[in-house]
Amino acid sequence: MRPGDRPRVLLLTSSPLDGAEGSDVRLAADVLAALPDVDFVWFSRWPDRGHPPASPRGRPVRLLSRNGSPRLPGQVQSALAGAVWARRVDLVHAFLTVGRGFPAFSWLRPLMLGGRPVVHTVPGVLNTRVLHRVRPLGTTVALSESMARRLRSANFGDVRVVPPMIALDEWPYLPRPEGFPVVLFSGHHDPHGGAETAIDAAAEAVRTGSRFRLVLAMRGRPGQDKAMLDEALRERAGAAGLTDFEVRGHVEDMHALLATVQVLLFPPPALGGKADIPLTVLQALASGRPSILSDLPQFADFGHAVLRAPAGDARRTGQQLAWLLDQPRSWDVLAERGRALAEDHFGPERFAARYAALYRELLS
Repeated sequence: MRPGDRPRVLLLTSSPLDGAEGSDVRLAADVLAALPDVDFVWFSRWPDRGHPPASPRGRPVRLLSRNGSPRLPGQVQSALAGAVWARRVDLVHAFLTVGRGFPAFSWLRPLMLGGRPVVHTVPGVLNTRVLHRVRPLGTTVALSESMARRLRSANFGDVRVVPPMIALDEWPYLPRPEGFPVVLFSGHHDPHGGAETAIDAAAEAVRTGSRFRLVLAMRGRPGQDKAMLDEALRERAGAAGLTDFEVRGHVEDMHALLATVQVLLFPPPALGGKADIPLTVLQALASGRPSILSDLPQFADFGHAVLRAPAGDARRTGQQLAWLLDQPRSWDVLAERGRALAEDHFGPERFAARYAALYRELLS
């Protein structure tokens, strides 16, 4: 690249940016929007079936995908298209979760990505046992300090930390809602995803005298029988003694839902394939919604802006929920801390500056 030229960067994702939701796609889209001085190449869904493009900027590369989900045919197309375009750009920025198939891809890195410098943002690690079989793709970026330490101990070498961003102007601070309290859990139908723990914690809070409505906003994975899984949650809530609850599907307008919510309950025993810093938690904190999380190492970055309970401990989680609903002054303190943390640690300016500096370093 000649001095003064705009760098050309390939955003390597396992599915199109305008396809199904996922932490890798969201992070790539945020980088695309945050760095206007970079010419990006990114994967787009074809046929688009009337869906708006992920961005008017950069060069979209079409991938055949009926629904944009990261299934095997789409992943193969992404890998092949990435191998072609990696030779035509100045830098490759991969957004890939470390899962079962990642070790093989990492060993094929010279063949697939050539000699260009590579940034690998790791949204999460599905199974830490595969880390010892992985070769780093290049400079690695973790979302949390906890994950950075884990990757360094697995010989990933140069590991940086760039927390994800939340668009603060899109998620303004909201006043505390009036009326009957609403408690929200939002997540996927995953083993140990946290929905069952949230139900049991809510039942514990009700037994101590708290009164509220529990809303479970559930998202399905490709291949899941979502109707059956939703019904299983309803049966569990009823068996736990809850009478005021609702199991919803994917929420199109999270802004409107959070405006009615007093507390976000997100107590997964393990993160699995979810991002180290879940988007729902960032949305809640930016909106001034106190959050109760499980005490996972990745959540330590939230500090005193959230309440945390031992992972899988529904009794302790429920006690914290009951206490928070009964303490309006503590609610106000946590709401303000959450917003301040979103501004100071997860703002878009800091996100853009860190990735811009990393790009300059690797391209110099």
